[in-house]
Amino acid sequence: MSSSFRIHGLVAATHTPFHADGSLNLSIVQQQFAMLHSDGVRYAFIGGTTGESSSLTLDERLQLADRWSRVVRGTDLQLIVHVGSNCLDDSVSLAKQAQQLGVAAVSAVAPSYFKPGNVQTLVESMSKIASAAPELPFYYYEIPTMTGINIWPSEFLEAATPRIPNLSGIKFTSSNLMEYQLCRRHSNSKFDIPFGFDEMLLPALSLGAIGAVGSSYNFAAPIYRRVMQAFAVNDLQAARDEQMRAVRLIKLLASYGYMAAAKTVMKLRGVDVGPPRLPIAGLTNDQQAELHRDLDQMGFFSWL
Repeated sequence: MSSSFRIHGLVAATHTPFHADGSLNLSIVQQQFAMLHSDGVRYAFIGGTTGESSSLTLDERLQLADRWSRVVRGTDLQLIVHVGSNCLDDSVSLAKQAQQLGVAAVSAVAPSYFKPGNVQTLVESMSKIASAAPELPFYYYEIPTMTGINIWPSEFLEAATPRIPNLSGIKFTSSNLMEYQLCRRHSNSKFDIPFGFDEMLLPALSLGAIGAVGSSYNFAAPIYRRVMQAFAVNDLQAARDEQMRAVRLIKLLASYGYMAAAKTVMKLRGVDVGPPRLPIAGLTNDQQAELHRDLDQMGFFSWL
């Protein structure tokens, strides 16, 4: 299994939709799916960093996965469910549910409050999660900017290969392109290593990436599809130009506070996923209007 599953193209790391009071608003999932489908995105990564998973209760995460699985049933959109948590027993519960729902794959970030102190402990932690969904491909989620874990992912692959039979690869959200190459070439390129930094998609494609997971693929997928299409036909100037649009977009959103700004862009595109949850601050009405003006001035809506 670990060598057969491959992610091709864009994976949208979806937002968790909230009402204005911060409660779950699962009725919006249908609209999120419809926008992804119309933008040509064929995978959704549920309940990850963009999904504010660390701010959700276990029950909310179970509800979220259940709703998405119902919405996409019978469609060509595949679900990858993030099941990582600071509590490994919660991760096990989420992984078991994901297998019961029949999703495409699961992924898990390592616990990051109490961190695995070495690669063996990291492998032991991920093995506990992966073994709870043995029929599903499992992706370790490398995101050192959020976890503070400084264990080389290539060393994880080396140690995990004999221990995790359903290990499919790594969701690689790191700017360390040397490690990215080491992971891609590990065991004769046995593993799938989808890349996780939207603003660096083109460099990753040049190193062999075939799949990418990102938050701005929710609302700006046409830009990134053009990056991939131009790269595929060796039109590097067009690919660079499209990638630069993405860089400008992400720099603008980050200047407002990325999560709140990204959720505002979703609203501007007609899918109101609500504000982020505390401890992430939302944008005021004035800030949302200013962001809208900045996006207009940039030409963002014409890029879609």
